[in-house]
Amino acid sequence: MALSPLKLTTCLWFDGQAEEAANYYVSIFPNSKITHVQRYTEAGREHHGREPGSVLVVEFELDGHRFVGLNGGPHFTFSEAVSFQIDCADQAEVDYYWDKLGAGRDPAKQQCGWLGDKFGLSWQVVPKAFKEMLAKGDGAAAGRVTEAMMKMRKMDIAELEKALKGE
Repeated sequence: MALSPLKLTTCLWFDGQAEEAANYYVSIFPNSKITHVQRYTEAGREHHGREPGSVLVVEFELDGHRFVGLNGGPHFTFSEAVSFQIDCADQAEVDYYWDKLGAGRDPAKQQCGWLGDKFGLSWQVVPKAFKEMLAKGDGAAAGRVTEAMMKMRKMDIAELEKALKGE
């Protein structure tokens, strides 16, 4: 049986920051909203150890993509093995997401359009033009574009276009 797109939800495990993170992401992405907040109750407190009334899960949407932020505790953390790719229409959009999601982070730790946000979640901020350059079918040009991208922290479309042209 095939899943409908509305039945696939990404669950993100936080150590008490799910509501803060959801509010942060909703403030950055257009057409986004918090759809539900569920709180811990006294039931199961001997297992979860959380204060009744504190946030258990926050359901939210980022431009139509559904997420659940779960305050599950310190047992699991994010790694770069999972990231979210943002396909950006132009350099202004690349700059916007890079600046917003990377705010307060060490830029020396970012490379090739990848960055980690203040919650430890990894993002790939990628211009659509980059993918188009690689798909043109010219292996030598694609190699130059890839080589240029490997030297970048935030992707720069103008520099990628120069590499495409061999400049």
